Amino acid sequence: MRDNSLTPGIVAGRLDQAAYAENFDDLHPRMDEHEATVAADRCYFCHDAPCITACPTDIDIPLFIRQIATGTPEAAAETILEQNILGGMCARVCPTETLCEQACVREAAEGKPVLIGQLQRYATDTLMEAGVHPFTRTEPTGKRIAVVGAGPAGLACAHRLAMKGHDVTIFDARPKPGGLNEYGIAAYKTVDNFAEREVDWLLQIGGITVETGKRLGRDMTLEQLKADHDAVFLGIGLGGVNALGLEAEDKDGIGNAVDFIADLRQASDLATLPVGRDVVVIGGGMTAVDAAVQAKLLGALNVSLVYRRGRDRMNASEYEQDLAASNGVRIITNAQPVAIHGNGAVREVEFEYTDDDLSPTGQTFRLPADQVFKAIGQTLEGDGLPELDGRKIKVTGAGRTSLDMVWAGGDCAAGGDDLTVTAVAEGRDAAEDIHASLMG
Repeated sequence: MRDNSLTPGIVAGRLDQAAYAENFDDLHPRMDEHEATVAADRCYFCHDAPCITACPTDIDIPLFIRQIATGTPEAAAETILEQNILGGMCARVCPTETLCEQACVREAAEGKPVLIGQLQRYATDTLMEAGVHPFTRTEPTGKRIAVVGAGPAGLACAHRLAMKGHDVTIFDARPKPGGLNEYGIAAYKTVDNFAEREVDWLLQIGGITVETGKRLGRDMTLEQLKADHDAVFLGIGLGGVNALGLEAEDKDGIGNAVDFIADLRQASDLATLPVGRDVVVIGGGMTAVDAAVQAKLLGALNVSLVYRRGRDRMNASEYEQDLAASNGVRIITNAQPVAIHGNGAVREVEFEYTDDDLSPTGQTFRLPADQVFKAIGQTLEGDGLPELDGRKIKVTGAGRTSLDMVWAGGDCAAGGDDLTVTAVAEGRDAAEDIHASLMG
């Protein structure tokens, strides 16, 4: 991302420190014991619980809620973590309102589901703060597995393999492990360096070595990894960012939403982050919402999120859309960018209204903008990868690719939702398949 701090109108320190602290405080502070008990008592403990079916990691939700209700949150955490080793982060960022909580019987009956996500956080936080890691390694197998990518899929895969006695090396291109959990999620959803602390906790299983600053294709090849290891898992995510395809897209003030969020997540002082007066975010997913809301929280006066389809087609959940609106973000739908105006630096973005089928209507409008963030999707990067299905790695079964003894999962693999919880499930299931293949 270009240095926008030198672009007129994009400045740091728009707010005082107290405002930054308030704006980026924990979105949903953890429940206390009494709140958790009251919330757990609302669960019907259904025998054929639809919430389990709705959970991509198949957590036994009624069981862990019953364990909280009976005063054993550590046992509840173990129930969660057996299925989802990143249950703490998923409790913070998983769109529970469209998954387990939407399927909750209480939601169907009363329009008020059991607060499954917050109960999951209460349990996992309790266990982690006690310094407990409830899993141990079995006897060493002598098998060595390379995991490329230290995001949710890679971490989940590595932990499950380490539990089964294999030696795992995780390679990641960034300076810190964690993937999108560390670099790509709004700061108010995961405060107090939780992503980093969760990785440190996960690595307590032992048998996992993390090598950062190692990029596939630059520092090693897939063929080298296959030669040096018994199996390889690819959890490389999507490193590229789609372009708008417009002239003047390289003007000062235009950047990628993912870079903006990463810069914010790694900033030690929010007052050093430059933000525009009039910010425009182009896109309709979680990344777009996270960028728009955080720009507003950094002190931008006007923030507009523009999406080419209708609200019902946005990838961001209704909850996330409401969160953006409640923070003063203006959401404009059925409009796509057609031109960028300004001399050297962006000054306006011109949009054209679209029909439901994306056909242009001929009606245009302009939005003032000194800062524009693109959030229109990411693309797979890399050479020598397994066979692709469209723009992602083709997988069958539990992540098997077209190459022998190479698996893939998470955002880089075709077929799944681009969610942290889905990536965890795919990494975990691939590890089970890798173990079965290695052990005969």
